[in-house]
Amino acid sequence: MAKLVPPRFNEGWGTWHAKIYGADDDVMISGANLNKSYFTNRQDRYVHFRSHPEFAQYCHSYLRTASAFSYALHPSPSSLYSLHWPDANAHPHRIEHKAALAFRKFQSSYTQSRIGWTHHLGEDRVLLFPVMQAGQFNIREEEECMRFLFDEVQNKAEHRGIHEPRPRIDLTSGYFGLYGLYKDLILSSTFGCRILAASPKANGFYGSKGISGRIPEGYTYLEQRFMRAVRAAGRSEPGDAALHIGGSQQGVQLSEWERGGWTYHAKGLWLSPTHDSAPVLTLLGSTNLNSRSANLDTELSFIMMSSSPELRRQLQQEVEGLWRHARPWQGAGRKVRLGTKALVNVVGGML
Repeated sequence: MAKLVPPRFNEGWGTWHAKIYGADDDVMISGANLNKSYFTNRQDRYVHFRSHPEFAQYCHSYLRTASAFSYALHPSPSSLYSLHWPDANAHPHRIEHKAALAFRKFQSSYTQSRIGWTHHLGEDRVLLFPVMQAGQFNIREEEECMRFLFDEVQNKAEHRGIHEPRPRIDLTSGYFGLYGLYKDLILSSTFGCRILAASPKANGFYGSKGISGRIPEGYTYLEQRFMRAVRAAGRSEPGDAALHIGGSQQGVQLSEWERGGWTYHAKGLWLSPTHDSAPVLTLLGSTNLNSRSANLDTELSFIMMSSSPELRRQLQQEVEGLWRHARPWQGAGRKVRLGTKALVNVVGGML
């Protein structure tokens, strides 16, 4: 299959998607790759943890675990490099069982001794814990955390008085095609949820030649289907309210990010106790929160919680910075060709 499918498409069957950058005891978590556009005109998220040896050791050990099921690149006189598979007892296309056992053993070695890590900002604590998702290996921690989070927020919302402010979740993905469970959690909730997706022009495949040029149109189709479900669930709100940080107390709002000459790759989630307060929790890392992230790719993300006023202020600035280039979703009026709809219906889980 790898010989038949072009390089830009073969990752649709699943890819290593985690992004970790570290040096000594410092770690940076991001959704960004290291190609030129991320340093110039591609929007993403970056969170730098300084002087945190336990966290750095976890990330290093995670990568060492994954390297046991990864090709090693060796110098080659005839090309830039040659690939060497490290495990003679496991075929590279048959690693599911061994990889699942290795990742579970690795994760349990941390979760049995600690839930996560605590970092101090003055007198305030910051709690950080890892969330793995690797559907091909049946590791689904992200799903469990998302279900728990939405259930807890929903419970708090239901115990608020009719005139009391409710919690709000802000969610973004550069490739917005929500995984079915996450869509259901949003549609069944009664608190505000603001969503920011990439406009077609901000999609990294915009203007591509051939079939990949239809990918932005495919995401428009997924957005149209999502918004129909929002309306059917009675959860929609006026689009212009989505641009305001204080908006959306109970409804679901979809906005699109567009900035001239830029593409959009940010992803994550923020939880605020009320619609006009700063976040106390964020999900950051590699997941796009879509079906491919849930079922095909290998993802590593982190949930960070804190009551620190300073950190909450910075998270609020991050949210406002992303929504600064937002506008009401305009996908309802965009035409999607029948061929694109058919393509999405066949391979939508790979987007």
